[in-house]
Amino acid sequence: MSETRSWPFLLIVPSLLVILLVVLYPTLHGISLSFREMRLTRPDLGTGFVGLRHYVDLWHDDIFWRSLANTFKWVTLAVSLELAMGMISALALNREGPLMRICTVLVLLPWFLPNVVAANMWALMLDARLGVVNELLVRMGLIDSYVAWFATPTSGLLAAVFIEAWHGYPFFTLLILAGLKAIPKDLYQAASVDGAGSYQAFRNITLPMLRMIVVTAVILRVISLANSPELLLILTGGGPGDSTQVISLYAFKTAYESFDFGYAGALSVVTLLLLMVFCVIYLRVSRVLEK
Repeated sequence: MSETRSWPFLLIVPSLLVILLVVLYPTLHGISLSFREMRLTRPDLGTGFVGLRHYVDLWHDDIFWRSLANTFKWVTLAVSLELAMGMISALALNREGPLMRICTVLVLLPWFLPNVVAANMWALMLDARLGVVNELLVRMGLIDSYVAWFATPTSGLLAAVFIEAWHGYPFFTLLILAGLKAIPKDLYQAASVDGAGSYQAFRNITLPMLRMIVVTAVILRVISLANSPELLLILTGGGPGDSTQVISLYAFKTAYESFDFGYAGALSVVTLLLLMVFCVIYLRVSRVLEK
Protein backbone atom coordinates (compact mmCIF):
# COMPACT_ATOMS: atom_id res chain seq x y z
CA MET A 1 0.00 0.00 0.00
CA SER A 2 2.82 2.38 0.83
CA GLU A 3 4.44 1.80 -2.57
CA THR A 4 1.11 2.50 -4.28
CA ARG A 5 0.71 5.76 -2.41
CA SER A 6 4.27 6.90 -3.07
CA TRP A 7 4.17 6.12 -6.79
CA PRO A 8 2.27 9.32 -7.83
CA PHE A 9 4.78 11.45 -5.92
CA LEU A 10 7.67 9.75 -7.71
CA LEU A 11 6.05 10.53 -11.05
CA ILE A 12 6.04 14.28 -10.39
CA VAL A 13 9.70 14.38 -9.30
CA PRO A 14 10.98 15.07 -12.87
CA SER A 15 8.52 17.96 -13.24
CA LEU A 16 9.55 19.39 -9.88
CA LEU A 17 13.21 19.22 -10.88
CA VAL A 18 12.47 21.08 -14.12
CA ILE A 19 10.54 23.75 -12.19
CA LEU A 20 13.41 24.14 -9.73
CA LEU A 21 15.99 24.50 -12.51
CA VAL A 22 14.01 26.59 -15.01
CA VAL A 23 11.75 28.71 -12.78
CA LEU A 24 12.72 28.78 -9.12
CA TYR A 25 16.48 29.13 -9.44
CA PRO A 26 16.39 32.01 -12.01
CA THR A 27 13.76 33.78 -9.91
CA LEU A 28 15.80 33.54 -6.72
CA HIS A 29 18.94 34.56 -8.59
CA GLY A 30 17.14 37.60 -10.02
CA ILE A 31 15.95 38.60 -6.58
CA SER A 32 19.45 38.29 -5.13
CA LEU A 33 20.80 40.29 -8.07
CA SER A 34 18.57 43.24 -7.13
CA PHE A 35 20.48 43.55 -3.85
CA ARG A 36 23.93 43.57 -5.45
CA GLU A 37 25.96 45.82 -7.72
CA MET A 38 26.25 44.42 -11.23
CA ARG A 39 27.31 46.89 -13.93
CA LEU A 40 29.21 45.42 -16.85
CA THR A 41 30.36 48.90 -17.84
CA ARG A 42 31.79 49.52 -14.34
CA PRO A 43 33.69 46.39 -13.33
CA ASP A 44 35.62 48.53 -10.84
CA LEU A 45 32.46 48.70 -8.68
CA GLY A 46 32.53 44.95 -8.15
CA THR A 47 29.52 42.80 -7.36
CA GLY A 48 29.09 43.56 -3.69
CA PHE A 49 25.95 43.72 -1.60
CA VAL A 50 24.22 47.12 -1.77
CA GLY A 51 21.09 46.35 0.25
CA LEU A 52 18.01 48.34 -0.71
CA ARG A 53 19.89 51.00 -2.67
CA HIS A 54 18.37 50.00 -6.02
CA TYR A 55 14.87 50.14 -4.54
CA VAL A 56 15.55 53.55 -3.02
CA ASP A 57 16.75 54.71 -6.45
CA LEU A 58 13.53 53.37 -7.96
CA TRP A 59 11.50 55.49 -5.57
CA HIS A 60 13.24 58.63 -6.87
CA ASP A 61 13.27 57.52 -10.52
CA ASP A 62 10.79 59.53 -12.62
CA ILE A 63 11.11 57.11 -15.53
CA PHE A 64 10.08 54.24 -13.26
CA TRP A 65 6.88 56.02 -12.18
CA ARG A 66 6.02 56.90 -15.78
CA SER A 67 6.69 53.29 -16.74
CA LEU A 68 4.42 52.11 -13.94
CA ALA A 69 1.58 54.36 -15.14
CA ASN A 70 2.16 53.30 -18.75
CA THR A 71 2.13 49.64 -17.73
CA PHE A 72 -1.26 50.09 -16.09
CA LYS A 73 -2.69 51.81 -19.17
CA TRP A 74 -1.08 49.35 -21.58
CA VAL A 75 -2.28 46.23 -19.78
CA THR A 76 -5.76 47.57 -18.96
CA LEU A 77 -6.53 48.79 -22.49
CA ALA A 78 -5.06 45.76 -24.25
CA VAL A 79 -6.68 43.11 -22.03
CA SER A 80 -10.06 44.86 -22.09
CA LEU A 81 -10.05 45.09 -25.87
CA GLU A 82 -8.82 41.51 -26.27
CA LEU A 83 -11.51 40.21 -23.91
CA ALA A 84 -14.28 42.07 -25.76
CA MET A 85 -13.04 40.93 -29.17
CA GLY A 86 -12.51 37.39 -27.94
CA MET A 87 -16.00 37.19 -26.45
CA ILE A 88 -17.66 38.50 -29.62
CA SER A 89 -15.71 36.19 -31.93
CA ALA A 90 -16.28 33.16 -29.67
CA LEU A 91 -20.04 33.78 -29.62
CA ALA A 92 -20.03 34.15 -33.40
CA LEU A 93 -18.06 30.92 -33.87
CA ASN A 94 -20.16 28.89 -31.43
CA ARG A 95 -22.09 27.19 -34.19
CA GLU A 96 -21.91 23.88 -36.00
CA GLY A 97 -20.77 23.33 -39.55
CA PRO A 98 -17.58 23.02 -41.60
CA LEU A 99 -17.56 26.75 -42.37
CA MET A 100 -17.31 27.55 -38.66
CA ARG A 101 -14.29 25.27 -38.33
CA ILE A 102 -12.54 27.10 -41.15
CA CYS A 103 -13.41 30.47 -39.61
CA THR A 104 -12.06 29.29 -36.26
CA VAL A 105 -8.69 28.48 -37.82
CA LEU A 106 -8.62 31.86 -39.59
CA VAL A 107 -9.42 33.70 -36.36
CA LEU A 108 -6.54 31.93 -34.61
CA LEU A 109 -3.98 32.87 -37.28
CA PRO A 110 -2.77 36.07 -35.53
CA TRP A 111 -2.04 34.06 -32.38
CA PHE A 112 0.23 31.72 -34.37
CA LEU A 113 2.53 34.61 -35.31
CA PRO A 114 5.47 35.28 -32.97
CA ASN A 115 5.42 38.71 -31.35
CA VAL A 116 8.48 39.80 -33.30
CA VAL A 117 6.93 38.85 -36.64
CA ALA A 118 3.61 40.53 -35.84
CA ALA A 119 5.32 43.71 -34.64
CA ASN A 120 7.55 44.02 -37.70
CA MET A 121 4.63 43.29 -40.03
CA TRP A 122 2.48 46.04 -38.50
CA ALA A 123 5.42 48.44 -38.33
CA LEU A 124 5.72 48.17 -42.11
CA MET A 125 1.96 48.43 -42.65
CA LEU A 126 1.76 51.58 -40.50
CA ASP A 127 4.91 53.16 -41.88
CA ALA A 128 4.47 56.93 -42.28
CA ARG A 129 5.91 56.90 -45.83
CA LEU A 130 5.17 53.53 -47.38
CA GLY A 131 2.52 51.96 -45.12
CA VAL A 132 -0.43 50.29 -46.83
CA VAL A 133 -2.77 51.38 -44.01
CA ASN A 134 -2.12 55.04 -44.71
CA GLU A 135 -2.57 54.45 -48.43
CA LEU A 136 -5.96 52.79 -47.93
CA LEU A 137 -7.18 55.47 -45.53
CA VAL A 138 -6.15 58.25 -47.91
CA ARG A 139 -7.86 56.57 -50.86
CA MET A 140 -11.02 56.14 -48.78
CA GLY A 141 -10.93 59.81 -47.83
CA LEU A 142 -10.70 59.12 -44.08
CA ILE A 143 -7.43 61.05 -43.75
CA ASP A 144 -5.93 63.81 -45.89
CA SER A 145 -2.29 62.76 -45.70
CA TYR A 146 -0.09 60.01 -44.36
CA VAL A 147 0.00 59.81 -40.56
CA ALA A 148 3.03 58.95 -38.43
CA TRP A 149 1.11 56.69 -36.07
CA PHE A 150 3.95 56.25 -33.58
CA ALA A 151 5.08 59.89 -33.54
CA THR A 152 2.80 61.19 -30.78
CA PRO A 153 2.25 59.78 -27.27
CA THR A 154 -1.49 59.20 -27.70
CA SER A 155 -1.49 57.70 -31.19
CA GLY A 156 1.63 55.66 -30.45
CA LEU A 157 0.08 54.00 -27.40
CA LEU A 158 -3.29 53.45 -29.06
CA ALA A 159 -1.70 51.99 -32.20
CA ALA A 160 0.39 49.62 -30.08
CA VAL A 161 -2.70 48.60 -28.08
CA PHE A 162 -4.62 47.90 -31.29
CA ILE A 163 -1.81 45.74 -32.65
CA GLU A 164 -1.51 43.84 -29.39
CA ALA A 165 -5.28 43.31 -29.28
CA TRP A 166 -5.25 42.00 -32.86
CA HIS A 167 -2.44 39.63 -31.98
CA GLY A 168 -3.77 38.48 -28.60
CA TYR A 169 -7.56 38.27 -28.85
CA PRO A 170 -7.50 34.72 -30.37
CA PHE A 171 -6.24 33.55 -26.97
CA PHE A 172 -9.51 34.67 -25.39
CA THR A 173 -11.48 33.35 -28.36
CA LEU A 174 -10.04 29.87 -27.99
CA LEU A 175 -10.64 29.60 -24.23
CA ILE A 176 -14.10 31.18 -24.29
CA LEU A 177 -15.17 29.06 -27.25
CA ALA A 178 -14.11 25.93 -25.37
CA GLY A 179 -16.13 27.13 -22.39
CA LEU A 180 -19.19 27.77 -24.57
CA LYS A 181 -19.00 24.25 -25.97
CA ALA A 182 -19.07 22.86 -22.41
CA ILE A 183 -22.26 24.67 -21.37
CA PRO A 184 -25.22 22.22 -21.45
CA LYS A 185 -27.79 23.09 -24.11
CA ASP A 186 -30.54 22.12 -21.70
CA LEU A 187 -29.96 25.32 -19.74
CA TYR A 188 -30.73 27.47 -22.76
CA GLN A 189 -33.75 25.38 -23.66
CA ALA A 190 -35.13 25.71 -20.13
CA ALA A 191 -34.51 29.46 -20.19
CA SER A 192 -36.29 29.72 -23.52
CA VAL A 193 -39.31 27.89 -22.15
CA ASP A 194 -39.38 30.36 -19.24
CA GLY A 195 -39.47 33.22 -21.73
CA ALA A 196 -35.87 34.41 -21.44
CA GLY A 197 -34.47 36.24 -24.44
CA SER A 198 -30.97 36.07 -25.90
CA TYR A 199 -29.63 38.85 -23.69
CA GLN A 200 -31.12 37.34 -20.53
CA ALA A 201 -29.69 33.92 -21.39
CA PHE A 202 -26.28 35.48 -22.02
CA ARG A 203 -26.36 37.40 -18.76
CA ASN A 204 -27.79 34.68 -16.49
CA ILE A 205 -26.33 31.53 -18.07
CA THR A 206 -23.38 32.23 -20.37
CA LEU A 207 -21.48 34.76 -18.28
CA PRO A 208 -21.77 32.89 -14.94
CA MET A 209 -20.70 29.63 -16.61
CA LEU A 210 -17.71 31.36 -18.21
CA ARG A 211 -16.58 33.24 -15.12
CA MET A 212 -13.77 30.86 -14.14
CA ILE A 213 -12.46 30.74 -17.73
CA VAL A 214 -12.57 34.51 -18.14
CA VAL A 215 -10.82 35.13 -14.82
CA THR A 216 -8.10 32.61 -15.66
CA ALA A 217 -7.61 34.02 -19.16
CA VAL A 218 -7.40 37.61 -17.86
CA ILE A 219 -4.78 36.68 -15.26
CA LEU A 220 -2.67 34.83 -17.82
CA ARG A 221 -2.84 37.69 -20.33
CA VAL A 222 -2.03 40.33 -17.71
CA ILE A 223 1.04 38.35 -16.68
CA SER A 224 2.04 37.85 -20.30
CA LEU A 225 1.62 41.52 -21.26
CA ALA A 226 3.42 42.78 -18.18
CA ASN A 227 6.41 40.56 -18.93
CA SER A 228 6.59 40.78 -22.74
CA PRO A 229 8.07 44.07 -24.01
CA GLU A 230 9.15 42.88 -27.45
CA LEU A 231 6.17 44.33 -29.32
CA LEU A 232 6.65 47.79 -27.82
CA LEU A 233 10.41 47.48 -28.26
CA ILE A 234 10.02 46.99 -32.01
CA LEU A 235 7.13 49.41 -32.61
CA THR A 236 8.07 52.39 -30.45
CA GLY A 237 11.18 51.60 -28.43
CA GLY A 238 9.37 53.14 -25.46
CA GLY A 239 8.86 56.48 -27.24
CA PRO A 240 8.12 59.07 -28.22
CA GLY A 241 9.82 60.24 -25.07
CA ASP A 242 8.77 57.71 -22.46
CA SER A 243 5.08 57.65 -23.45
CA THR A 244 5.07 53.91 -24.21
CA GLN A 245 7.77 52.89 -21.76
CA VAL A 246 6.51 50.03 -19.57
CA ILE A 247 8.34 48.44 -16.65
CA SER A 248 9.38 45.30 -18.51
CA LEU A 249 10.75 47.36 -21.40
CA TYR A 250 12.55 49.67 -18.96
CA ALA A 251 14.10 46.65 -17.25
CA PHE A 252 15.16 45.18 -20.60
CA LYS A 253 16.79 48.41 -21.76
CA THR A 254 18.45 48.92 -18.37
CA ALA A 255 19.95 45.43 -18.54
CA TYR A 256 20.95 45.21 -22.21
CA GLU A 257 21.59 48.84 -23.12
CA SER A 258 22.91 50.30 -19.87
CA PHE A 259 24.20 46.89 -18.67
CA ASP A 260 23.04 47.64 -15.13
CA PHE A 261 21.76 44.22 -14.16
CA GLY A 262 21.35 45.06 -10.48
CA TYR A 263 18.91 47.91 -11.18
CA ALA A 264 17.17 45.81 -13.83
CA GLY A 265 16.79 43.05 -11.24
CA ALA A 266 15.07 45.50 -8.87
CA LEU A 267 12.67 46.50 -11.67
CA SER A 268 11.90 42.84 -12.30
CA VAL A 269 11.28 42.14 -8.62
CA VAL A 270 8.86 45.07 -8.43
CA THR A 271 7.03 43.70 -11.47
CA LEU A 272 6.81 40.29 -9.81
CA LEU A 273 5.39 41.77 -6.61
CA LEU A 274 2.85 43.91 -8.50
CA LEU A 275 1.63 40.88 -10.46
CA MET A 276 1.28 38.84 -7.27
CA VAL A 277 -0.75 41.63 -5.65
CA PHE A 278 -2.92 41.93 -8.75
CA CYS A 279 -3.63 38.17 -8.82
CA VAL A 280 -4.63 38.09 -5.14
CA ILE A 281 -6.90 41.14 -5.43
CA TYR A 282 -8.44 40.02 -8.72
CA LEU A 283 -9.20 36.54 -7.43
CA ARG A 284 -10.84 37.97 -4.32
CA VAL A 285 -12.91 40.49 -6.26
CA SER A 286 -14.01 37.91 -8.84
CA ARG A 287 -14.86 35.40 -6.05
CA VAL A 288 -14.09 32.44 -8.31
CA LEU A 289 -12.50 30.54 -5.42
CA GLU A 290 -15.54 30.82 -3.19
CA LYS A 291 -17.69 27.75 -2.90
